[in-house]
Amino acid sequence: MTPRAGNKGTSGSASFAVPVSLTEWEELLRTVSNASGVGLCVLDTELRYVAINNTMAQMNGVAAHAHLGKSVRDVLGDFAELVEPQFAGVISTGQAVLNREISAVLPTRSEPGHWIEHYVPIKDSSGQVAQIGVVAVEITEQKKLEDSFRSVSEKLKAEKKRSHVVAEVGRLLADKWDVRLFPKVSAYLRRILRQEYAALFLHDEKSGKLVRQAIDFPLGKGPGLEISAPHDPAAKALRQRSSLIFSKAQMKGLNSNVTKHFLTEGLQSLCCVPLIRPKGALGVLILGSTRADAFGSEDLMLLNQVAAQLAIALENSRIAREIEQLKSRLGHEKSYLEGEIRTRLHVEGIIGESRALNSVLNKVAVVSDSDATVLLLGETGTGKGLVARAIHATSKRKNKSFITLNCAAIPTGLLESELFGHEKGAFTGAVRQKIGRLELADQGTLFLDEVGEISPELQPKLLRVLQDQEFERLGGIRTIKVDLRLIAATNRDLARSVAEKEFRSDLFYRLNVFPIWLPPLRERREDIPVLVRYFVRKFAARMDRFIETIPTETMHAMVHWDWPGNVRELENFIEHSVILTEGTALRAPLAEIKADSRLVVTSLENTEREHILKVLRDSGGTISGPHGAARRLGVKRTTLQSKMKRLGITPKDYSEPASD
Repeated sequence: MTPRAGNKGTSGSASFAVPVSLTEWEELLRTVSNASGVGLCVLDTELRYVAINNTMAQMNGVAAHAHLGKSVRDVLGDFAELVEPQFAGVISTGQAVLNREISAVLPTRSEPGHWIEHYVPIKDSSGQVAQIGVVAVEITEQKKLEDSFRSVSEKLKAEKKRSHVVAEVGRLLADKWDVRLFPKVSAYLRRILRQEYAALFLHDEKSGKLVRQAIDFPLGKGPGLEISAPHDPAAKALRQRSSLIFSKAQMKGLNSNVTKHFLTEGLQSLCCVPLIRPKGALGVLILGSTRADAFGSEDLMLLNQVAAQLAIALENSRIAREIEQLKSRLGHEKSYLEGEIRTRLHVEGIIGESRALNSVLNKVAVVSDSDATVLLLGETGTGKGLVARAIHATSKRKNKSFITLNCAAIPTGLLESELFGHEKGAFTGAVRQKIGRLELADQGTLFLDEVGEISPELQPKLLRVLQDQEFERLGGIRTIKVDLRLIAATNRDLARSVAEKEFRSDLFYRLNVFPIWLPPLRERREDIPVLVRYFVRKFAARMDRFIETIPTETMHAMVHWDWPGNVRELENFIEHSVILTEGTALRAPLAEIKADSRLVVTSLENTEREHILKVLRDSGGTISGPHGAARRLGVKRTTLQSKMKRLGITPKDYSEPASD
């Protein structure tokens, strides 16, 4: 061990009056020649021992008489290099060196010793330095005790820091588990372990692989890998159910794709800690470092505690999901049993059993008993008018009037008159008094379809009706009181219209008391087969057709089509299909679905007319009989004749060739 020295404050055992004259030194040596704890010696200017007490001799490990006449280097060996310059300084300057702390391994010792020493010049009668007095107090045991205390203190600080990290991770994971919490867990661990890589892998029971769920590796260059080979580090830790530390050499020895990936990323040491619960191993926590031997056995206690907390959080999350699923299932079963009558409202045209549709019908059942204003939202063709009728039909006003008004179908100038009515002479052409829709709906329900199309000038007047249930007719001065329930519908984004100052916010809030969003057909695909069967029966009966089957390809195509026009588009498409069907299997024009991103619904009357004309031409103009057009179309003769009359088909139309 290399000696070290420094000037430090001495302890109480080394504090005493140091003699300065030769006589005083001789007296001191006689007095404390056998005293323990304080070593004394006198050196001449050639640094040879002139006198020494037993304590100093014991410190040096050489008998007292063996010192006399020998130099410091003879006795202390390399240790002399540490003190000789100090002695030379005392001789040359005549100044004492006090309280000098020295640590060194003496030739006679195997462990370092520690001393506090004083070097004092001893002058002759002329004032010249003739000798040097050395006083030494050994503090080796005291130093050991201090080092021990320091070591214990550092361990306590480290343990406190680890306990703090465990506590912080515990608080972090106390709430619901989310993989987004993992980087925070890694950040807490980095305070102590300074790892660059951290990842959480969970065991997939089906594939047997360890699938990465979360990673914290800001310096990573490439994507991570799944862990499947049994000799991969994490797989070994999971199989052995024990924490494992791998050096760079050990990772190379495994020769797996995962370790090759880690080595390519610059990791030189790895620590894999399994997440164990009573039911089995859930996964592995992996830490990596670019430093060699970054992880030690003392780190495993911390990592095992953190892994246990992660395992508990993951298991709690799984249990919570299972409980939530069970509650949801029980809730649906309870809702089905208790609310079957309420959720299966008998309203013509509302067809389906999907969860989305049942959710709408549940809301209808909830709001029907009240007089609250309802706002129906959804794309065109989703059945907002039918739902409005369902609300009225199941309300306490069901025996009163249900008045409808499509705000988009009436010019702005006439909408106010339609809504509020007018007095005779209120404007040019007002030759008589007119009762508005508001008055007609008194005691009943008013349904305003496309309410988002109401002009800004008319909006405050409608707001007054909602607030005060009163209004005046155009040209009138008498205030009319009404008691009505308002249901509004729109396919516009009213909230956006409010933000763009196109629709009054106060009116929007009045309309939006109980909003019901009607899902588009693409979000309730399970209802499409039911709707298809319903519309096929409906139109087949109307056209006097007998359709027994729907081809699988046809049904599959319709279920997977997005139906931008929703139920209305589906209804028109089925009507079109029934018209085209000649036999007992539905013949649907699937090419139109596949070829066009938005099915263009043409005039059904024109389509039907052209189809009948084609069959009449093919049958040579014969209507009845085994080869007649009626038989080919699958309808009665009288039905076909009725259709021909309605569509304006004459013998001239089918007796001549069709023009190109």
